[in-house]
Amino acid sequence: MRQSDVDVRLILPSHSDSASAFYAGRSHYEDLLEAGVKIYERRGALLHAKTAIVDGVWSCVGSSNLDWRSALDNDEINAVMLGRTFARQMEAAFTEDMAGSDEIDVASWKHRSLLLRLKEWTARLWGQLL
Repeated sequence: MRQSDVDVRLILPSHSDSASAFYAGRSHYEDLLEAGVKIYERRGALLHAKTAIVDGVWSCVGSSNLDWRSALDNDEINAVMLGRTFARQMEAAFTEDMAGSDEIDVASWKHRSLLLRLKEWTARLWGQLL
């Protein structure tokens, strides 16, 4: 069920160097898709940077994940910038990345294989440790 009229789009990698983290992340797709989040998987790129743009003026770029491990244990950082010029540059980069991505739709996602579901479920159990 869609939660609001906010346009939330995520570009995530279509593969990862950590299978457990990859499948743990994918285990949340259905909830996000049903909430109206648009999910795209980037082909041929291993993404690590986290970026966000809000209202075309607030931008954030960095390597930190939104989890306790990044906050407490990892040496990662994000930078926040205010300004429309930088936000437009980030939006252009985001649009370029979207062009190299495949959109995941909720109907197709619900029909993925039992093997993928099992990998996601198992990885999600261990997700707190990742």
